[in-house]
Amino acid sequence: MKFYEKYDKVLTGLISGLVFPFIIGIAIYIISSGHQSLHSYLTRIADSNIVTHSISLCVFPNILIFMIFNRFDMLRATRGVLAMTIVWAVIVFGVKFLL
Repeated sequence: MKFYEKYDKVLTGLISGLVFPFIIGIAIYIISSGHQSLHSYLTRIADSNIVTHSISLCVFPNILIFMIFNRFDMLRATRGVLAMTIVWAVIVFGVKFLL
């Protein structure tokens, strides 16, 4: 049994597919905020009508996690990442068409 086989669970993929976009979002905020507070940064994004673009930009790197899990033949975790990416896509469509 390889060390990563114990992490081959759908829950592992769901959690990583949920947490990784938030980490990417924080990294983008740190790089591009220019000493703004988080509130003013998010307000600027909302005022510019680029909320869905920002969410999509943060979710796009889930492909990296998907490919890593696929490379290590962790197919259950891959399913979890794919499921969470679909959930993110539904959120993006909801925000786009409801707001």
